[in-house]
Amino acid sequence: MSPNHIAEFEQMVLLAILQSADDAYAPNIRDVLQDRAGRTVSRGALYRTFDRLAAKGLLEWETDESNPMPERGGAPMRRFVVTREGRAALRTSREALLRLWDGIEPELEGA
Repeated sequence: MSPNHIAEFEQMVLLAILQSADDAYAPNIRDVLQDRAGRTVSRGALYRTFDRLAAKGLLEWETDESNPMPERGGAPMRRFVVTREGRAALRTSREALLRLWDGIEPELEGA
């Protein structure tokens, strides 16, 4: 498997980060996944996916020192950013899926 191969949930997380733009903090990303994809995600699953995407070089984060969270012991929140490689992986995945979907609609009509 290519290091830029991304599974369905990884794609959703990257897309949710892009949808969140400058507000790409974990709680907002979870909200986007819930609202736009209908996916309820545990905090643990989300952070494991962040770690996996970061290890692949598809995601980075920066700490927001201006936003210390009392419920996190004053620790700043992390804002997530899709890397250039992450955007390329999304494009590649989208193109592959579109090629697979091409012409398949009639097969799904009777389902």
